[in-house]
Amino acid sequence: MKKILILFLKLSLLGGVIGGIGLIYLDIQIKNKFEGKRWAVPAKVYARPLELYAGQVIERDALKQELKGLGYRFVNRADQPGMVEWATSRARVYTRGFSFPDSDEPAKRLLLNFRGNQLASIKDSKGRSVSLSRLEPILIGGIYPQDNEDRDLIRLEQAPDALIAALIQIEDRDYYDHFGISLKGIARAMVVNVKARRFIQGGSTLTQQLIKNFYLTSERTLARKLMEIPMAILLDLHYDKDEILEAYLNEVYLGQSGSRAVHGFGLASQYYFAQPINELKLHQVALLAGLVKGPSYYDPRRHPERAKKRRDLVLKVLQEQGVISMKERLDAEKLGLGVVQQRSLHKGAYPAYLDLVKRQLRTEYPEHVLSSEGLRVFTSLDPTVQANSSNALTKTITSLQKRHGKPVGELQGGMVVTDPQTGEVLALVGGRNARYQGFNRALDALRPIGSLVKPAVFLSGLEEGYTLSSLLDDQPISVPLPNGKSWVPKNFDRQSHGKIPFYKALAKSYNQSTAQLGMDIGLDRVIDMLERLGVQREPKPYPSLLLGAESMSPFEIARVYQTIAANGFRTPMRAIRLVTDSEGEELSRYPFDVKQVVSAENMHLIQYALQAVMREGTGRSVYSRLPASMNLAGKTGTSNDQRDSWFAGFAGDRMAVVWLGLDNNGKLPFTGSGGALKAWTDLMVKERPQSFMAVQPEGIEYHWVEESTGFLSAERCEGVRQLPFIKGTAPQQYAECAENQTEESLDWFKKWFR
Repeated sequence: MKKILILFLKLSLLGGVIGGIGLIYLDIQIKNKFEGKRWAVPAKVYARPLELYAGQVIERDALKQELKGLGYRFVNRADQPGMVEWATSRARVYTRGFSFPDSDEPAKRLLLNFRGNQLASIKDSKGRSVSLSRLEPILIGGIYPQDNEDRDLIRLEQAPDALIAALIQIEDRDYYDHFGISLKGIARAMVVNVKARRFIQGGSTLTQQLIKNFYLTSERTLARKLMEIPMAILLDLHYDKDEILEAYLNEVYLGQSGSRAVHGFGLASQYYFAQPINELKLHQVALLAGLVKGPSYYDPRRHPERAKKRRDLVLKVLQEQGVISMKERLDAEKLGLGVVQQRSLHKGAYPAYLDLVKRQLRTEYPEHVLSSEGLRVFTSLDPTVQANSSNALTKTITSLQKRHGKPVGELQGGMVVTDPQTGEVLALVGGRNARYQGFNRALDALRPIGSLVKPAVFLSGLEEGYTLSSLLDDQPISVPLPNGKSWVPKNFDRQSHGKIPFYKALAKSYNQSTAQLGMDIGLDRVIDMLERLGVQREPKPYPSLLLGAESMSPFEIARVYQTIAANGFRTPMRAIRLVTDSEGEELSRYPFDVKQVVSAENMHLIQYALQAVMREGTGRSVYSRLPASMNLAGKTGTSNDQRDSWFAGFAGDRMAVVWLGLDNNGKLPFTGSGGALKAWTDLMVKERPQSFMAVQPEGIEYHWVEESTGFLSAERCEGVRQLPFIKGTAPQQYAECAENQTEESLDWFKKWFR
C-alpha cells in the first residue's frame, strides 16, 4: 500500500510538473498572439473621393449612384450620418466623414442646390456656404491573405450598444462576472451531452469562443474542449474584459462571400447592409448578433425566414432583459431584414482596375505586406467614368452582335480611360463583363494595332522636315524582304489617290502614302518615336510596322496617345495616388511626373492632323452624336485582315483607347470606325468632356496654302486651307489664284487654335 501511495505521489508530481510546463507554454502562446499582430489584415483599395464644390458640372444621377454605392440611405429626413433627402433641385446629405491621409473630413450636414447639371451651391447646417467638401471614397476591393479571411477592424466604442448587449444576453450573460469559463454553463452542457450520448453542446463563454476561433479549431472533440478551458482562464487572467470583447468583435466568423470568409462585425455590417457598423439600426444589430450561432444556417440571403425568426428571438431576449422597451421590440420586428443584394455593391465591381493596382503595388511591396499589414491604397479610379466606360463597351458589343449575328457572337473588348492633363487612369474595362475576374484584355490582350501606329510615323516625318502641306505620293509601293518576297501594302479602298497633302494622308488613313513616308524616313526613326511616346517593348524593325503589325495591349497604346494628348509630355500612367499604413502614415506617394519627349511645335502639327481625322477623315461619324463645337482628336485602327477594331482619341479632359475583337483572332465584319469608334463615342456622349483646346506655341505660324500644290496662297483663293507651320518651314512658292474665289469654312479650326 505504501509503495502504491508513493507511486501515486510521484505520478502526481510528474503530472503537476508536466501540467505546469504545459500551462506555461499555453500562457506564452496566448500572450504572443494576443499582444502581437493578431490578424492578417488585407490591404484596402479605395476609389478617388468625390469632391463637391459650387459651380461643378455633375450629373445628378451619377451623384445618386455614387451615394447608393457608398450605402447611403434615401429617407424623408436625413438626421444621421449616411442619410440623404433627395428632391428635384436639391439634396440634403448627411456625410459620414472619413480619415483622409491629408486631413480628417468630419461628418456634416450639407444642402446641395442644383441648377440643371450644375451644382449651384453648397451650404452647411447653419446656412453658411461651403467651398469644398469630400465624400468618403468607395472601397473597391482588397488584397487578401492566403486563408482568404477578410475583416474591417473596429474599436469597441464603435460597436452599437445594442450589439454588445445582444451578444452578452444571447451568448454569455455572465460575461463580466466569470473568469473566462462558466461553471454553470459547463455543468448544463454536460447534462445535455450525457442525455444525448454525444457531444452536442459546449457551454462556451465568449472568451472560450474567441479561444476556439483565434487559437484552436472548430472541431467538436473532447480534447479541443479540454484545451479550451485553461486557455480561456489564462486569457481572462491577463487581459481586460473589454480588450477580449473587442478581439471577439473582430474575430467571430459571420458569413462567406464567395471564397472569402467574412470575419468580425465591422465587415459583416458592410457585407449584409452596405453600411458602417455605427449606423446600424436595432433590427440590423439583432440580425448580426443572431448570426453568431450559425452564419450558414441563418444566412439572411439564402434562408430569410430562419434569419428573421432568429433576429426576432434576439429582440425578444433584449426586451425581456430590459435592454429595450416593448415598443422598440415590436417596431423592430415589423421591419424587413434590409439585407442588400451582394452584386449591387461596388466592392468586387472593378476587377480589371484592381488588377492594374495590384501589379503596380507589387513593384514596391512584397505580397505578405500587401495581404496582412492593413495598408490603405488610394487610387484615381472614378466610379462614374468606370460605369460609363463599361456601359459604353457593353452597349456597343450588344448592338454589333444584333447587327452582324453569329460571326461576332463572342465579341470582346477592352477600354482604358485617362485624364490627359495628369496621366491618371480613371477607368479600366477588361472585357464585355466588367465584373469578370479572368483575362484582363485592357492589360494583356496583345493585338496588332493597325493604323493607330500612324501618328508616330507622321510625327517622325515632321521631325525629318516634312510639313502638313508636303505632298505625299499615294501610289503602290513594293518593298523587298530578306526572304525574297515583297511587302506590297494596299489602301483599304483598294484605290490610289495620287499626290495628297501630308495631313490628309493621316486624316484619311491611306496605307500607301504612309508606307512611302515611313520607308523614306527609315524604320529606326519610327521605332525611336514609338519608344519616346511611351512604348516599352522593342518594336520589330519590319516594314509592316509602319501599318501597325506590331501587337500591343490597349494599356500600352494608351501610353502613346496620353503623350500626344499631353502636348508631347510623357507622364507615367498612374492608377495609385497614395499608400498609407493602417494608421494613416504615408508610405508611398505617386506625384505628377512629366518629361517632354516631342517638341511642342511638332506636337501642335500632329494634333491638327488628328483633329482633321475627326472632322473630315475616318473619325467624322462622331459628330453625328456630339456637338460640332466640341474639338476632338483621335485615330481609328483596323489590323490586317480586319481582325481588330481600334480607336484612340481625346478631348480636353478625357483620353480613351478602345479595342474590339474576338479572342480566337477571327475576322470582323467591321473596321475601327464601325466598331471601337462607336464605343468611344458612346463614352464621350455620357462624359460630356471639355473641348480640346491646343495652345499655339511661339514657334508656330499659320499660312493659307493651296492643297493641290502645297504652295502659299490667299484666304479667298479656291481650294486653299489654313495650316500651321513651324517658323521657317512654310512653302516659298506662291500659287496662282483663279478669278472666282471662294472661302472655305474652317470655323472648327479657328476656334481650336484661338
